[in-house]
Amino acid sequence: MNTKCRLLSAALFLLIPAAIQADELHDYLAEAALNNPGLKASFNQWKAALEKIPQVKALPDPRFTYSYFIEEVETRVGPQRQKFGIAQMFPWFGKLKLRGDAAMEAAEAERQHYEQEKLRLFHRVKSAFFEYVYLSRSIDITRQHLILLQNIEEVARTRLKAGASQSAAIQAQVELGKLEDKLLALEALRIPLSAKLSSALNRPSDTVLPWPQPFEMTPTGFTDEETQRWLSTSNPELKRLAAMTRKENAGAKLARKARIPDLTLGLTYIQTDETLMPGASDSGKDPFIASVSVNLPIWFGKLKAGEQEAAYRHAAAEELRDETENRLRADLQMALFKFRDAERKITLYGAALVPKAEQSLEVTRESFETGRVSFTSLIDTERMLLEFQLATDRARADREIRIAEIEMLTGERILP
Repeated sequence: MNTKCRLLSAALFLLIPAAIQADELHDYLAEAALNNPGLKASFNQWKAALEKIPQVKALPDPRFTYSYFIEEVETRVGPQRQKFGIAQMFPWFGKLKLRGDAAMEAAEAERQHYEQEKLRLFHRVKSAFFEYVYLSRSIDITRQHLILLQNIEEVARTRLKAGASQSAAIQAQVELGKLEDKLLALEALRIPLSAKLSSALNRPSDTVLPWPQPFEMTPTGFTDEETQRWLSTSNPELKRLAAMTRKENAGAKLARKARIPDLTLGLTYIQTDETLMPGASDSGKDPFIASVSVNLPIWFGKLKAGEQEAAYRHAAAEELRDETENRLRADLQMALFKFRDAERKITLYGAALVPKAEQSLEVTRESFETGRVSFTSLIDTERMLLEFQLATDRARADREIRIAEIEMLTGERILP
């Protein structure tokens, strides 16, 4: 990049507010975890599910009754005016515990859903970040090639003045136009890519983020077998479905207990006035009445349907977990393939093809200046080097994105 471009980039960087100059990946991840509204929503759903547990484990509200006798009921001890009653229903042993177990598993499912959303958010941030890194590198590389092509075009115009054919100069100008258009397209892509990253951070979409700093590739040492084990033990989506399976299992046990009646204990007080009969014993004595009642679960068709519904829900939860695990394993296999493919391309292009293309361009340029090769060969060699350099950085970005995808699928942290 020439001095003018460096000064322009520095000027643009200084225009960005200091509050958004945290361009390191871990800073973006921390900011997303704190500010992303979708993650906050998942967190609040988990907290709401936790508050459900004490509600379902508590006894039903006691029932208070009041009765006023419009016409007093005459008794031996006096007329009865009004009565007060209170009753408490007690579910059969184990019902409240099963309801609490189901609510606890539902809360655990929401917690795992929160963990799953956090992994998805981090994958989203990392993908946008490394795409932003690749765009920055693409612009730098394209600018360098633009300067190189401008120098080649000057050589072609110099040769034209010396009596050479116009075709080389015209072709150089065509290639310059194409490369300038490519550079303009890349520079225009900065705003939407920055907006994509900003949206995950809950920043205004019109804020242009600073270019990321150069990064070192993440060291990895995992095997495919290890990632498969991580998937089984750490994937939050599978943990969520396992919790939902346990919830439905508790629901099935509760449905079977619906055949057992619940017990209701009550106490009634009746206000009684003094009797008009003189000398009556216990005149005006207020009686207390203790009562016991049970519900009668006699609608066996309804009860059986409830048990079957709960059993079907439990079976559906188990099948859904198995199906999800199969899908995730297939996704993990594809992510591992793309990760290994990116590593292979980094080695192929970065260690072999790019150095050879650089040597080839230098030799071809010297031959062109001495008239031993055509201008077309020089342009083809320069274009090949550009493609190889871009492919190298594309593979580097893809490698980091695939590591982030493996993290999301397995639930294990790999990136720092």
